[in-house]
Amino acid sequence: MREYQNQALGELSPIQSANLPIVNEDDAPPEVERLFTRFRTDFGRPHVPGILRCFATHPPLLEHMMGLAQSMLFIDGALDRQHKEMIATFVSSRNNCAYCADSHGFFLRTNGGSPELLTAVMACEVDSREFSSQQGALLRFVQKITDDAQSVTRADIELLHVSDWTDLQIAEAIHVTALFACFNRVVNAFGLPSQDLLAGYANGTSPRKNPYRPNSRKKSVTGAAIERAGYSQAPRQ
Repeated sequence: MREYQNQALGELSPIQSANLPIVNEDDAPPEVERLFTRFRTDFGRPHVPGILRCFATHPPLLEHMMGLAQSMLFIDGALDRQHKEMIATFVSSRNNCAYCADSHGFFLRTNGGSPELLTAVMACEVDSREFSSQQGALLRFVQKITDDAQSVTRADIELLHVSDWTDLQIAEAIHVTALFACFNRVVNAFGLPSQDLLAGYANGTSPRKNPYRPNSRKKSVTGAAIERAGYSQAPRQ
């Protein structure tokens, strides 16, 4: 799976945003090009993803985001990588962010998530039988943070303790959830389209090389992404 992941990411064509210009790799200013070069070296990818090209409009922010990716988002920590990708995909689907839901749904699959698990996550079905009781408790908490963070109380934390989540794991879940709330809004406001990584994964082919395809807001991200990926929508409980 990791071999396919690297191949698919390597074959992606750079995308363009629909609303606000992002920094192109071929004409980036020197300060940004230095950071882009570091990204390609550290992550082993020939192209810089669109979301980092959004952050490149403010180089110090780009550098901090790259640090977050290396120190928290793309590594095992208090939460393992699969659970982080599950949270990222869930939050991005909840926030109707096509680019992030597709990207992190792809990473969820390549980090061991089953097609059925992915479908349940993208449909935001927190009571799905595809989740263990422990995972369901975590996703209900993630949903509450996403929808109404001010209503979180100590009782929510205690429920997670009952499900054997530690304080460090809960803290990391909060950080990942909140960070993706930010990322989703940045991506949607700039107007980045989905890269259709999931469709390529489901079909055993490379992602579609379409340099610009505006987001469609007529269909929910969840439904559109699942259809493109060839998965069936999980039934409502």
